[in-house]
Amino acid sequence: MWPRRAAEILDGGSIYWVIQGRVQCRQRILRLDEVTGGDGHRRCAIVLEPELIRTASAARRPFQGWRYLEAHDAPPDLDRRPGHDESLPPALAAALAEIGVL
Repeated sequence: MWPRRAAEILDGGSIYWVIQGRVQCRQRILRLDEVTGGDGHRRCAIVLEPELIRTASAARRPFQGWRYLEAHDAPPDLDRRPGHDESLPPALAAALAEIGVL
């Protein structure tokens, strides 16, 4: 399948990773390549930037296929300024995010 909104995806779009029922990070999408599988069907290969960007933890069911998040629905990136404390265990960070502290 090829995304209907490919131009939007390539203009700063990201894949958001759902891990244990929570969005926890994202990767920027660099490009979309058309590939043909061994069965002869055309597919869309998503080429990602290798860097993972941690996001605020947000509850989200896992899904397959294309889903588009509006900017106000996407979890914000965690603060990456020097000296920012990222030492919270993931379970604690998720619990604090759930009650709106993080």
